Amino acid sequence: MPDALRLSELVYEIQETIKDRFQDEEFWITTEITDVKKYPEKRWCFLKLIEKEGKSITTEIKGVFWGGTYYQIEKFERQTGQVFTDGLQVNCLVRINFHKRYGLTLELQAIDATYALGKLALERDAVINRLLKENPSNIQFINGQYITQNNTLPLPVVLQRIALICAPGSDGERDFLQEARKNQQGYAFYIRTFPVLIQGDQSSTFIREQLAQIETMQDLFDIVVIVRGGGSQTDFRPFDDYELSKAVAQFPIPVLTGIGHDRNTSIVDLMARANKTPTKVATAIVDHNFTFEQQVLDLKERFFKNLQELMLTKRAQFIALCEDTTEAASGFIFRRTSELAAMARLVRNLSPSMMLTKGFAILIQDGRIISDPDKINEGADITTILKSTNIHSNVYQKTPYKNEHDL
Repeated sequence: MPDALRLSELVYEIQETIKDRFQDEEFWITTEITDVKKYPEKRWCFLKLIEKEGKSITTEIKGVFWGGTYYQIEKFERQTGQVFTDGLQVNCLVRINFHKRYGLTLELQAIDATYALGKLALERDAVINRLLKENPSNIQFINGQYITQNNTLPLPVVLQRIALICAPGSDGERDFLQEARKNQQGYAFYIRTFPVLIQGDQSSTFIREQLAQIETMQDLFDIVVIVRGGGSQTDFRPFDDYELSKAVAQFPIPVLTGIGHDRNTSIVDLMARANKTPTKVATAIVDHNFTFEQQVLDLKERFFKNLQELMLTKRAQFIALCEDTTEAASGFIFRRTSELAAMARLVRNLSPSMMLTKGFAILIQDGRIISDPDKINEGADITTILKSTNIHSNVYQKTPYKNEHDL
């Protein structure tokens, strides 16, 4: 039986071989990170570097940041806005180290932030291009803007019934509700919360499920609001999901998003009716209603102003009409009074007493005025009334009048 090596002797040989081959050498590698465990107080970070084919891990090795390079994690998070956590694909500079107890480890020296940003941008562009290609009737890019079925929906004139999708107890929910319920205008809102876990790979699925539920009761709501407080760029990755972005773009109720800070714009933001921060989306709703209220108040003011002007105009017209009527009536009465006076004079002039003064006479036979000579019989007694005298006569003869006398 050959002499056996002690384990330590074999491990030493491995250590020396690796040292001779890789000492003082550094390598840039592309890898996915997982099992990230940070110890900020000690400024250590342990993790695993893996490579996959499909969903299967084909290569795996331990990695570590020691105190002298831990700042690279902080620098990466500051530059990219992402948390250095499981699932990231990174370019990193490593040294190879072998320890007789802990085995083979890659010591990370630096992280290429531009690679991570570029990869995220490529993934985001791929999602947007897919949305445009597969949904041409609902999603278009025109004159530098994304035009979707949702962001072209008209907003109701008053926004009061709100379906709120958010993580329960989150900063985003608190900021939105505080601004909505304590608005300076004193508006009251009906807000129904649809809670979701907005963290992790399943977040986009949870949000889509709540949107599907809201769609079944869409007549109950004026708008849908999706809020998520601030965080790292990684925290907002669910809002770059293809299926969620498509669902928002095609949603039949206007969707308003309040995701992160002003600098954070997700694909869901681009598909929605409007996007703000959680606080600002609540403010925008209040402002929308305030604009309508001002329009109503302006309309009311114009109505009463026009009504007052109309009343003044009609009053002036009425006064003028009264004056014209009074003047016309006065003229009419004056004319009719003059006519009556003339008629009265005529009547007086034609009265029997006036006629008698002009030489006319009245014949009375049997107590009746006789105007028809045929009714006077010869031998009849008649009375002739003159101006101041009554003459009693007996008709002894009647002869025709032949204008023998010039009267």
